[in-house]
Amino acid sequence: MEYWSMLFICHPIQALKLNYTLSLRLSFKSYTSIIAPNLKPFNSRISIYMRNGLVQEAQKLFDEMPQRNTVTYNAMVRGYFQNGLFKEALRLYNQMSERDIFSYNTAITGLMQCGDINGARDVFEYMPYRDVVTWNSMIAGYVYHGLVDEAVRVFNTMPVKNVVSWNSVIAGLLSVQEMDLAKKLFVEMGFRDVVSWTIMMSGLVSVGQIIEARECFDDMPVRDVLAWNTIITAYIKHGHVGIAKVLFHKMPERDWISWNEMINGLLSSHRINDAMRLFSEMPQKCQRSWNSIFLGLIRNGFVKEAHAVLEKYPFSDIISQTNMIIGYFDIGEVWNALKLFDLMPTRDTTAWNATIFGLGENDQGEDGFKLFIRMMKGDISLDEATFTSILMICSNLPSLDLGKQIHGQVTKTGIHCFTPVSNAMVTMYARCGNMDSALLEFESMPTHDVISWNSIICGFACHGYGEKALEMFKQMTLTDVKPNNITFVGVLSACSRAGLVEQGKFYFNYMRNECLIEPTSEHYTCIVDLLGRFGIISEAMAILDQMRVDRVEVAASVWGALLGACRIHKNFEVGKIAGERILELEPLNSGVYMILAEMYSSSGKKLDAEKIWGRMRENGVKKQPGCSWVEVNNSGHVFLAGDSSHPEFCTICCVLELMRMEMEMEVLKPKFDSSQDKQIPFGGCYE
Repeated sequence: MEYWSMLFICHPIQALKLNYTLSLRLSFKSYTSIIAPNLKPFNSRISIYMRNGLVQEAQKLFDEMPQRNTVTYNAMVRGYFQNGLFKEALRLYNQMSERDIFSYNTAITGLMQCGDINGARDVFEYMPYRDVVTWNSMIAGYVYHGLVDEAVRVFNTMPVKNVVSWNSVIAGLLSVQEMDLAKKLFVEMGFRDVVSWTIMMSGLVSVGQIIEARECFDDMPVRDVLAWNTIITAYIKHGHVGIAKVLFHKMPERDWISWNEMINGLLSSHRINDAMRLFSEMPQKCQRSWNSIFLGLIRNGFVKEAHAVLEKYPFSDIISQTNMIIGYFDIGEVWNALKLFDLMPTRDTTAWNATIFGLGENDQGEDGFKLFIRMMKGDISLDEATFTSILMICSNLPSLDLGKQIHGQVTKTGIHCFTPVSNAMVTMYARCGNMDSALLEFESMPTHDVISWNSIICGFACHGYGEKALEMFKQMTLTDVKPNNITFVGVLSACSRAGLVEQGKFYFNYMRNECLIEPTSEHYTCIVDLLGRFGIISEAMAILDQMRVDRVEVAASVWGALLGACRIHKNFEVGKIAGERILELEPLNSGVYMILAEMYSSSGKKLDAEKIWGRMRENGVKKQPGCSWVEVNNSGHVFLAGDSSHPEFCTICCVLELMRMEMEMEVLKPKFDSSQDKQIPFGGCYE
């Protein structure tokens, strides 16, 4: 009685461990009086330990068993596979003196799970006999790894098929959008269960065939809650929230997903009152459902409403509070986000990370860095998201010294092995102008994703190393990483800054025709800037004409690139058109007013220049003051044109005046050319 009461009050995992200790002791004491021990309880206990992740306990029980059978080995092998210990699983599998069908099936499933397709195929080929589970395991493994053709081949050679076989191969075909063959097999099925119908319906939904999906739903002889959820979610995603709501109210039973999808669907269509009414009708509200609905409000832009709900309902926790902070940052209300952060009774690492990241995204990098220092002093656990956020802040400031200090912290904590953190360090060094360190960090990374390549390519392009940027892009094309639209922004910028006109044209067409990436306004800006820099204004104008043909809106940045080119090459007529187009899109752009006025003045059109200045005054546009900053002894100093508020302003002015005087004196010094020196004799007369 005392033994069972101890188990009852323990945590489930602790109970398993205690159960293991006591029962093992009791059971092995009785081995001396039992000739043929019953292994079933021990085999079951091994399976329970493995399912709960107690691998060491299962291993110890296995090692101490005086006798084992095939079931014992199967339980251990399967447990190792379940817990990701693939080498141990294979080692024990190879030690088995006898194997049954379950042994082979377990090995096939585990090998497929760990990606050893050839190993699974070898086990399958050399099996003395197979059952339908064996064949299904091969099909499922091939489908999991995207080898649908192989799955179909195995399916076609099966001597006997069950509904799982049909469902697996149809699901695989639908995953690669082989709709015709999937439909054909679905029609040929002798028996369909509710899973069969739901798989087919989901496949139709995935390719946008909502009408066919509804027909499939209506033809289902039996529908479970998953089938209802599938069709309701499909209607919501395709904007038919009204139909989804009708189906929702017809459901015989609903689960948490049903309520969540319907409420989020109403939120996505901005029917906030209906969503909150439905939320109030939820029979069983829990923290999970509350956080999901709350996140739906924030994602759909109802941040203020979400905050009001947060105050009203008793479900506020650290997750909902963090989401609320993120919501306020997303709409630019930094003060409200910080107020919520300060009012949080407890904060986890995610809350700190969200606030630091939000400050960085809202141009409050210095405050974000101060918060990071508070986080470190408070002994809060730092993770990869923390360092990624603070490194991005260092990139945006930009502050190389601070970035180097964070790099040291990253190395000390061992988080540098995470690709996102390494990407952030490459970006930080690149934006701070230290391309040697950026390249060194890039080359030390064990793996690269598309962000890694984009960071180094764009870094070289930004600092004028066009040839090096293109060299890195060529290296990227030799890997399995596919370039995206940001990659080509870097490539085209590199061509523009390095004056590689023909290569720029080539890569622009390569992007469209080979990589099938449709150009965005950033790509058009780069190619117009490239052509304009070298005075090829007519081709630049042709690019704008092509944009109109392709029904792509000509953004202000594209017109700006053309305006800059016209300013350099004195093409005032086209420049006037470009400038006016920009002012239509950005009427408060002070720089454009000034460029237009300058162009008119330099071409002798003083009255037109005065008109531009007059328009600028009428629209209340003021020139943004020039800004510069310098970092001295880990402290940033910001200077604005016309601003004398810096505490060392007088000293700085004195130093600048001394520098100016020294430069003037240097200019006034007589210059002698050693090859033309005149020799003056002691008599004072020239020779």
